Amino acid sequence: MTQAVLPVLQGLPPLLAANTRLVVLGSFPGVASLRAQQYYGHPQNQFWKIMGTLLSPNAADVLAMPYGERAQWLLSQGVGLWDVYAACEREGSLDANIQNAQPNDLQSLRTRCPLLVAIAHNGGESFKHAKFTRALGLPVHRLPSTSPANASWTLARKLEAWREVFHAAGLLR
Repeated sequence: MTQAVLPVLQGLPPLLAANTRLVVLGSFPGVASLRAQQYYGHPQNQFWKIMGTLLSPNAADVLAMPYGERAQWLLSQGVGLWDVYAACEREGSLDANIQNAQPNDLQSLRTRCPLLVAIAHNGGESFKHAKFTRALGLPVHRLPSTSPANASWTLARKLEAWREVFHAAGLLR
């Protein structure tokens, strides 16, 4: 019996700016995010709800923005997004199914983001690359995944963990 050949999936381009102070690194976009060409595009992913709660007086306003506006708003808050993998083979959306992953050039973060003060890994698969991000000489944080697959953490518990990291990075007023 032959094994099915999986297509090579390409990730999303980095969402970074010169004023980025904190980069949140995911593992690789899920099916819904790739289809929409949006970071955290699955409607049950709690990333945007957490960002709105932490960085805006009204989280609902952030969630109502079209993706392009939301992405620009996030950059204006000093937060950038990228993934540890540039490409991979995977069936479905689970990190456990990632095969033959090709890493992104995480070392380029220092030059891409000269004001960078910290790196936050969104979930365990991303955090497997902490040895590379620690080489940048910045604080590196492991955050609970915002994915709907991480059902063992409540939204309130995730929010508190994320709040601590954003406070440490000087992003909360």
